Amino acid sequence: GTPSMADHIDEVAEALSCVQALVCNMGAIALTDSMIVGGKEANRRKIPVVLDPVAVGGTQLRRDAAKRLLEEVHFTAIRGNASEIRYLAGQQTTGAGVDVSDLDAITEENLPEAQEMIKNLAKSLGTVIAVSGVIDLVSDGERTMVLRKGSGCMLTSMIGAFAGAAAEDPFTATCAAMAAMGIAGEIAEKKRIKNGTGNATFRTDLIDAVFNLTEEELTKGARYEIF
Repeated sequence: GTPSMADHIDEVAEALSCVQALVCNMGAIALTDSMIVGGKEANRRKIPVVLDPVAVGGTQLRRDAAKRLLEEVHFTAIRGNASEIRYLAGQQTTGAGVDVSDLDAITEENLPEAQEMIKNLAKSLGTVIAVSGVIDLVSDGERTMVLRKGSGCMLTSMIGAFAGAAAEDPFTATCAAMAAMGIAGEIAEKKRIKNGTGNATFRTDLIDAVFNLTEEELTKGARYEIF
């Protein structure tokens, strides 16, 4: 996946003539208008569009931006943490900033309720919903995957790359991306523990693990259930 980083409102529509997927990240909240222009053009071209609703419930600005984006663009997949996805589903959340609240986190105890939540949200929006955390969930409204190997960093862009390569099956593409990133995160964490390093080194090891990940490692390492 090679990002073009084209984000100016006067270039986004033209830039979509040579890409396979579009990723919109609300971390760049000032570029909401560009996301809408690009998203509409991507929909017209039938290019997958992935949304990361960063800190969506945190401020009125972000709540308004999310409402506009969901009204004006059809997203192939939406990936967020549990607090962000719970907000989009209309649930009360306690998340702050980019981090998930402990009270919102998906656990083995609330897993059935969380599965039902994302399944209903996926149906209502006509999209694939992906929740990243210690337990990852993915649903297209019919099928739901539970993956017990979560790693959220860089994940939305990974989903965009996988969706661009398999636009005909966004659910499978999203599941594969989540599994790949989880395995890469586990590889990087093992190195961190072995070497006694910190999060800066972990970042590099994670990128290396994604770069070096093989089909065999993905097939053998993914631990998931599909309902």
